[in-house]
Amino acid sequence: MTDIAVPLSALAACVSETAADIAASNLIAPIVGHVGDGNFHAIVAVDPDDGDERQRVEAFLQRLVARAHAVDGTATGEHGIGQGKKAYMAAEHGPAIDAMRAIKGALDPLGILNPGKIF
Repeated sequence: MTDIAVPLSALAACVSETAADIAASNLIAPIVGHVGDGNFHAIVAVDPDDGDERQRVEAFLQRLVARAHAVDGTATGEHGIGQGKKAYMAAEHGPAIDAMRAIKGALDPLGILNPGKIF
């Protein structure tokens, strides 16, 4: 859930800040990407049984998305919002969320298409 995308003019700084954040967070997370479109991933290795590490990863992911938003980037490059990033939709799309809900309601009045996944 780390595929952010930023304007190319902000890419180098964003990758550098992310690498520093990974080190400061004491995480293992190589950075990879197809950066020609400003998209990169931090592949975070996490022990799901280590509660402290999981908290550090979650805090890192929140900062990663905030870093992308701060430079007019997006919380997702190509993998979509999905359940893992739906918490960031309001920050990214603002009042457009209401329009998205209205469209979903119009196309799915019975609420049977992926109920509860995003809306």
